[in-house]
Amino acid sequence: MPSIKVSVVLPTYNEADSIESAVTKVMDALEKYEVFLEVIIAEDGSTDGTNKKAAVLAARFPSVVKHIHRDKRLGRGNALKNAFKQASGSILVYMDVDLATDVRHLDALIRSVESEGFDIVTGSRMLAESRVKRSGTRHIASKAYNLLVRWLLGSKLKDHQCGFKAFKREPLMQLLDEVSAGHWFWDTEILVRAHRRGYRIKEIPVDWKSGRETKVRLLQDSLSMFGQVISLWWHLKVQNLRRSPLS
Repeated sequence: MPSIKVSVVLPTYNEADSIESAVTKVMDALEKYEVFLEVIIAEDGSTDGTNKKAAVLAARFPSVVKHIHRDKRLGRGNALKNAFKQASGSILVYMDVDLATDVRHLDALIRSVESEGFDIVTGSRMLAESRVKRSGTRHIASKAYNLLVRWLLGSKLKDHQCGFKAFKREPLMQLLDEVSAGHWFWDTEILVRAHRRGYRIKEIPVDWKSGRETKVRLLQDSLSMFGQVISLWWHLKVQNLRRSPLS
C-alpha cells in the first residue's frame, strides 16, 4: 500500500472504560502499513469522564490523536459530520468505539478505497462470509430493516448500519451536507444518497460481535429509524417530482 493519510474517527459517548483501548488497538492495527494515521475522538457530550481520558490521549500522542469535545450531546451522526469536516486524511474511516467489528478488517477496508478505487467501503454483517455474534431478536430486526431500506429507498446493499466504513475524501465531502440525520440513521442515509449519486460502493465481510452494553434501544430506536426511512423516502420522492419536467 502506498503512503497515504488515513483519518479514523471514533464517535464517542460515555466510553470512559473503553476509549484508551480502542485508540491503542486502532494505532496498533495500522502501525505495520505505510499510512500516515490520524485518530479523531469525536466525543459527543459525555458525562462519565470520557472527555478527560480523551484529552489525556491527545496529549500523549499529539501527532496522531485529536480530541473534539462537545459540551452538549448532539447525536452520533452530527458528531461524525463535524469530525469528518475537521479530518485531514485522503481516506476517511470511522468505526464504533466498542470495536464490535474486528480491527483486523481495517486493512481490507482501506485497500478497497486506495487500491480498488471504491468511493465507499462498508462492513457488512449480512454477507455469507461474515461471522456475527448477536441475539436472534436483533438479527431479525436488522434483516427486516435492511429489506425495508432496499425496498423503499432503492439501495442494493445488504447492510446499511454497520459502524465500520471508509470513504474517499471528495465524495464524502460532497455528501455530508445533504445528510440530515443526526443520530443512528446517518449510516443509512449517507449510503442511500451515495447510491443515488452513482458512487462506487463495496461491502466487505467482517467478524462482528455485539457490544457488551449496546446503546441501541431495540424497540425505541427501531421505531424511530422506521419513521426516518419513511421520511427519507418521501423527501426523495418529492425531490424527484420537483426535478421532473412538466408533461
